[in-house]
Amino acid sequence: MVHIRHGEKVRKAVFPVAGMGTRFLPATKASPKEMMPVVDKPLIQYAVEEAVEAGITEMIFVTGRTKRSIADHFDKAYELEHQLEQRGKKELLAIAQNVVPKGVSCTYIRQTEALGLGHAVSTAAHLVGDEPFAVLLADDLIHHGKGAVKQMVEIYEFYKSSVIAVQKVPGPEISSYGVISGTKQTDRVHLLDQIVEKPALEDAPSDMGVTGRYIFTPQLFTHLAALKPGAGGEYQLTDAIQTLLTEEQVLAYEYEGIRYDCGSKMGLLKANIELGLHHSEIGDELRDYLKNELASKL
Repeated sequence: MVHIRHGEKVRKAVFPVAGMGTRFLPATKASPKEMMPVVDKPLIQYAVEEAVEAGITEMIFVTGRTKRSIADHFDKAYELEHQLEQRGKKELLAIAQNVVPKGVSCTYIRQTEALGLGHAVSTAAHLVGDEPFAVLLADDLIHHGKGAVKQMVEIYEFYKSSVIAVQKVPGPEISSYGVISGTKQTDRVHLLDQIVEKPALEDAPSDMGVTGRYIFTPQLFTHLAALKPGAGGEYQLTDAIQTLLTEEQVLAYEYEGIRYDCGSKMGLLKANIELGLHHSEIGDELRDYLKNELASKL
């Protein structure tokens, strides 16, 4: 039976952004995959905005080489803002100034070796401290009126337990995911009893795959510190979650929303089209183009 406890706000989020983004070469040769745009914002900004919506105020970026543009994006652009102000471009000035809302801080730490997601998260331990925290993978863009992290923070604040985001995954794709099994508590909440990294279809404990949103208690860092290399010779976050289960309950949550796997070319294209259709500036024009011009070429 799931235990319910109340309290503790989630104020910090970790963004592992040190990956090489090789699937998007040559676009990512000198620019991070997290800066790939969906309509008019880079992927990493969608993730930060989702965290801000959930009440998170401290953003911690685990970066690598060639990632300087992420820090530049969230920094103050004095020359740009001055030019926009001089030209009376008030709307554009507001956009530039609100990339990082007031009261939100950004901190950057280097992951010097590509040793896996578990290792990346562990490098932020001294910045997170003894607090619950979120982890967001910018590759996963989740579109919904209420962001996935806000949904998960509400689950965390009710149960005071680590929460990982899951969704149903088609069989042929299951070997690309961490896969969970557990006992269903509500329509969307499962009490976890197992998590396996990238199992073969015949070995998968369910059809529920982990996606790139997590809320963790600080106890996770103890288990990350004890990790040994797992699948692919990397320090796997899923292995730390599995051992965390021996100490405390962990929940899996089937979030509401549409996920776009923007770590793939097709996922990024789908996100651009779908979010473009919802965009106040270009939505109607894009819809007309897809109906009248593009349809005739298919």
